[in-house]
Amino acid sequence: PILKHLALSLFVMLLFAFLDFKIIRRFLPFAMLVSLILCVMTFIPSLSKESHGAVRWVSLAGKVIFQPSEFVKIVIIVFVANFFAKNGDKFDQPFTTILMPFFVVSLFVLLIYFENDFSASFFILFLAITMFFIAGVPLIWFFKGAIIITPILVLMILTKDYRIERILAFIDPTREPLNSTYQIQGSLNALASGGFWGRGLGEGVRKIGSVPYIYSDFVFVVWAEEMGFIGVLFYFVLLFAFAFVGYKIAITCEDKFGSYVAFGGVTAIVLQSLLNCAVVSKLAPTTGISLPFFSAGGSSLLVTFAISGLIINASGLTLLRRN
Repeated sequence: PILKHLALSLFVMLLFAFLDFKIIRRFLPFAMLVSLILCVMTFIPSLSKESHGAVRWVSLAGKVIFQPSEFVKIVIIVFVANFFAKNGDKFDQPFTTILMPFFVVSLFVLLIYFENDFSASFFILFLAITMFFIAGVPLIWFFKGAIIITPILVLMILTKDYRIERILAFIDPTREPLNSTYQIQGSLNALASGGFWGRGLGEGVRKIGSVPYIYSDFVFVVWAEEMGFIGVLFYFVLLFAFAFVGYKIAITCEDKFGSYVAFGGVTAIVLQSLLNCAVVSKLAPTTGISLPFFSAGGSSLLVTFAISGLIINASGLTLLRRN
C-alpha cells in the first residue's frame, strides 16, 4: 500500500505541477462541492470509519479509506487564493470580500470539528486566516475576528474531557505516566536516546511498542532516535530550504493566484511540520497532526504532494513570464 500511495502521489504532484491554473480555477466549485459531500459522508455510519472516538475517515466498500479534512486543506488554499486574486482590491465592501469567504471557510472548519477533529479544523482556520493577512485584509478585521473566535475556541476545548486532559498533560507530564502522558514521555525518552550521532538508520528500539502511533503522528521520534542531533539538524535545514525556496516563488510570482497558492501551500507544509515537531518534543500539547512527507497515511501523502505540485506550478508561471 505504501508504494501504491507514493506512486499515486507522485502522479498527482506532476498533474498539479503542469495543469494550467485556469483549469484548476474553473473546476474549483466542483472540488468544493465534492469536499463538502465527503465531509458530510463522515456522519453517515455506513460510509464512515471511526477510530478512537473520531469519525475522520470515509470508507468505500471497506477498500478505499481516505480523510476528507486533508482534501479540504488544499481546497481551502485554492479557494482563498482564487477569491482574493479576483477581489483583493475591494476591501471597501467587507461583506463581499471579507465576511463571505470567511463564512465559507468556517463551514468547512465546523464540519471537520464535528468529526471530532479539533486539531485539523483549527489548523485549516489558522491557515486561511494567514492567507487573509497576506492578501491584505485590513488589520481591524483580525481584531474583530479574534474577539469572536477566541471564546469559541476555548469552548471547543473545554467541551471534551480528553482535550482538557491533553492540556493538563502538557503542563505536567508526570501526572499520569501510565495514561495521558505515556506517549509524550516515551517520545521524550526516544528523542534523548538518539544522542548526537543517533543509533543508526533502522536501529532504533523505541519504535517497538514504546511510543503509540509512532508510525503516524510521532514518526519524527524514529528519525531523531536513529539519526540523532545531526539528523534532526539536517531535517530542519531541509525544511528551512523548502520554506525559503517556496516563499521566494510566492513573492516573485507575478500572477496573484499563483502567488497566493504558493504562499498557502508552503505555509501549510512548513507550519504543519513545525507543529508536529513541537508536539513530539513537548513544546505544544498533543494533537493529531501528521508530519508531511513522513507520516503513514495515503490521504496526507497525496495532499502534501498535490500542494507541492501547485508550488512547482507557480514557479513555472514565474519562469514563463520572465521568458
